[in-house]
Amino acid sequence: LETPTGRKFDAWLIDGQQAGTLGAVMQAGQRFEDPSQIDFLGTWEDVRLGAYDPQAMVKENEMDGVWGSCLQPSQGLFWYRIPDSAMLSAICRVYNDWIADFCKPFPDRLKGIAMLNVDDVEEASLEFERCARLGLVGAFIPISPLADRPYRHPIYDRLWWTAQDLGLPLLLHIGTPRGGVPGCEFTMNLGELTGAGRSTTDYWVRYSLGAMIFAGVFDRYPKLRVGSVEHEAAWIPHWLKQMDFTYRERPVFTKGWRSKEGLLPSDYWRRNMFVEFMEDDLGVQLRDAIGVDTMLWGSDFPHAESTWPKSRDFLDRMFAGVPEPDARKITAENAAKLFGFKLN
Repeated sequence: LETPTGRKFDAWLIDGQQAGTLGAVMQAGQRFEDPSQIDFLGTWEDVRLGAYDPQAMVKENEMDGVWGSCLQPSQGLFWYRIPDSAMLSAICRVYNDWIADFCKPFPDRLKGIAMLNVDDVEEASLEFERCARLGLVGAFIPISPLADRPYRHPIYDRLWWTAQDLGLPLLLHIGTPRGGVPGCEFTMNLGELTGAGRSTTDYWVRYSLGAMIFAGVFDRYPKLRVGSVEHEAAWIPHWLKQMDFTYRERPVFTKGWRSKEGLLPSDYWRRNMFVEFMEDDLGVQLRDAIGVDTMLWGSDFPHAESTWPKSRDFLDRMFAGVPEPDARKITAENAAKLFGFKLN
């Protein structure tokens, strides 16, 4: 493709509409060279080899001091905006096969996350079961599903018990709203995203996780694990405080739900939820309020906001003065436990 100014770039098109692009999702390291060049325009030649070659992925991880990675979709972030549900499901299946094959050469060091289309919950649940048989260790679901079916809807119970029975987590990523979510700037048209939209994305994950809590999902499925991906972490203490306040002092808004276990919303966070973050010194400082056992650090390679290849420097700064047991949990042990890595 070509911009009006003559700049050429590669992208995916569906029925003539752009549905994905290169650029920022593949520009690891660019922030340290010239961040003004980070955008959503790129060509295949710009893509780092580690994004599609597992041998190169492991080598580039080692350059950054990273031994193992939980691999989550990059192009897949765009696909949740595709209006054709059957096409989205087909894309998810192909991606899931591909990421499972990608991880096969290094099963101890590379763990794959599936993509699920929850427009049809039965279909999504069956696909999750298939992905578990492929060796994948969790699954993306849209951060916001179809607008008329938020995650408090009982239709999702089939998916919740499937995830609980499989013992695999569900993940909500910053860029994965299903098409048509009111007020969300993450649409098929990347030009609609503004600075305000990009810097307030944690609203959607707060709403979806809160909807699950106040619908009693974690009462019914006490071993279900659901996590926030790439929204960073420092917002969490205030969100927990607001949910606890609402539960205790504004019960009219809970629509009759009361915890069967006598727990507060913040208790469900610490038991059933987790947060993946990259670069959040305030979040690390607030780790006790968030819950050390709920926090997982990642480099976000090969995205433009990745800390690669300077992750060690970032970690040294973020964790300065942090007790070693806390730092080890957040950078290694929590992820190993959740996704099935074996630590020496």
